Amino acid sequence: MQKFLIAGLGNIGREYEHTRHNIGFDVVSAFVLKHNGMFQTMRLAEKAEVKWKGKIFICIKPTTYMNLSGRAFKYWLDTEKIPLENTLTIVDDIAIPIDALRLRPAGSDGGHNGLKDIQLAIGTDKYPKLRFGIGNNYPKGMQADFVLMKWWPEEKPLIWKKIEFCSEVIEDFSTIGIERTMNIVNGKKFIIDDNPGLKAL
Repeated sequence: MQKFLIAGLGNIGREYEHTRHNIGFDVVSAFVLKHNGMFQTMRLAEKAEVKWKGKIFICIKPTTYMNLSGRAFKYWLDTEKIPLENTLTIVDDIAIPIDALRLRPAGSDGGHNGLKDIQLAIGTDKYPKLRFGIGNNYPKGMQADFVLMKWWPEEKPLIWKKIEFCSEVIEDFSTIGIERTMNIVNGKKFIIDDNPGLKAL
């Protein structure tokens, strides 16, 4: 069976739950829940194993705190013997609008401490990343406070819709490959419809 490592980045602790910086945790949790998986506390991470369409997904939420995400990523990459191109790391990104996602097969850490530590641990920035736009709606000098804040009530419906869509992105990544999945993801804008529901355009 083909194996994939799905790494959602975030910080452990109740005070960090469902904050912008922890969106990686929330995406991976939603994917595991969708496929009836269950997390267990393992070495350096909360880990769940999901089987779907003949594939195995090793899903991790590192318990090392964001700045040391590389330790957990490399440990499970090596332990499960997963090719680097079969990994997908989900992170928050303030440089991307809140109504967008970006999928790339490689790219710099962009100042993100979690990505920076993974790059240091594996010696390359050539690994797939799904960047979850959180926007940059904060006053100058308030970036750290902004990313550690919980979502505003008016943002939550959009965020929930994006999280749901990210589960489909993970599935597509594993079945049709990153290039075709990028065509689906990049450039898509998520909007609130007039109903109370949402749709992605």
